Amino acid sequence: MSTPGSAASASSTPRHVVVAGAGMVGLSTAWFLQERGVQVTVVDRTGVAAGSSWGNAGWISPALTLPLAEPAVLKYGLKAMLSPTSPVYVPLTADPKLLRFLVGFARHCTPAKWRSAMAVFTELNRDALGTYDALSDGGDAGHAVREPLQDADPFLAGFASVEDRKTLVDELAHVVASGGSVDYDLLSADEIRSLEPTLGDGVRAGVRMLGQRYVNPPAYVASLADSVVARGGVIQSGFDVVDVVDRGARGVEVVSRDGERVGADAVVLATGTWLGELARSYGVKRVVQAGRGYSFTVVPEHLPKNPIYFPVQRVACTPLGDRLRVAGTMEFRSPDAPLEPRRIEAIVASARPMFTGVDWEARQEEWVGSRPCTTDGLPLVGATRSPRVHVAGGHGMWGIALGPLTGRMVADGLTGRALPSYARRLDPLR
Repeated sequence: MSTPGSAASASSTPRHVVVAGAGMVGLSTAWFLQERGVQVTVVDRTGVAAGSSWGNAGWISPALTLPLAEPAVLKYGLKAMLSPTSPVYVPLTADPKLLRFLVGFARHCTPAKWRSAMAVFTELNRDALGTYDALSDGGDAGHAVREPLQDADPFLAGFASVEDRKTLVDELAHVVASGGSVDYDLLSADEIRSLEPTLGDGVRAGVRMLGQRYVNPPAYVASLADSVVARGGVIQSGFDVVDVVDRGARGVEVVSRDGERVGADAVVLATGTWLGELARSYGVKRVVQAGRGYSFTVVPEHLPKNPIYFPVQRVACTPLGDRLRVAGTMEFRSPDAPLEPRRIEAIVASARPMFTGVDWEARQEEWVGSRPCTTDGLPLVGATRSPRVHVAGGHGMWGIALGPLTGRMVADGLTGRALPSYARRLDPLR
């Protein structure tokens, strides 16, 4: 990795920025840079929405967008996390990076640290929906994102018992205590099944939340890419960034695995799980670990009208057109490891008692993707040691929910605009 060049004025507005990564975060950054009058080139090793932006649940849910490093994770215990059927799975390994991440992650799974991170998420959630509205309106440069946001009215969480429900209710109380706003009701088994008849006898208690939204992730990100291109942006697939060269006053170059180079005044690294390797020589020391999630789709006899969450099982279900996406698990391992069928089977085993009318053997679109996780659960957003190299990532499960807000913050930082006070908590050099 190349070392940074001489410092340039951080306040000068770049005319051209390369964004590495064509997922929700990278494309949102490109879109808001265009709003600020900046020319953009987006490069990606595969293509638009090819990573974790494709197969996730697509939720924009302030009530559930919470720090990943939470006390409940430690309740599973090490023995449970070593089981391939556990919602949180850590395979036995001697990988020093993974071990360092796990130690740091465990240190942040305390009530005090969770509350500190939650205070930041409260402010992020307060601003997140507004940035989605900007994408839908088209902004000053026009060419709005056409794929709609869907209102989840209501958004349901199902539980096998009233006792199981207590953890989520406690978390929602902490959200309110942190200054957030959550409109929710507790439901009996009959009440939740009357709202969603697809739910089975395994659901014996529920929570109804209002004010949440969701999108069809691949369709939305593709529409966002179309908007970026319509505004004059360039998206180049097949460009696997392996180096970033800071040339000082002459700008930066991104270098592909094939030796191709693209120059610009600045670069934004939005490469998900691979962000840490590219940003390390620019002072970003935080470990970015792959927290792999799995999903597939099924076609129930009666398609649920809105998203459904099973918090104990960590299974998220979202209606996407004529099918239901079922997503879940957090698997800490190499992002390039192949799909592990036992993880899909574990999701099926968890979801089967909670639904009726689903042929689980007819599932399609089995997928695994790597969500970029940090030890403290907070994203990495902003300038590195070089004012020409910025990063946008580390959102864990919340790249869809927080991607547009992240893109706006990075664009504002690159063009000298004021940033919100909570941006300092997201400093990549922290």
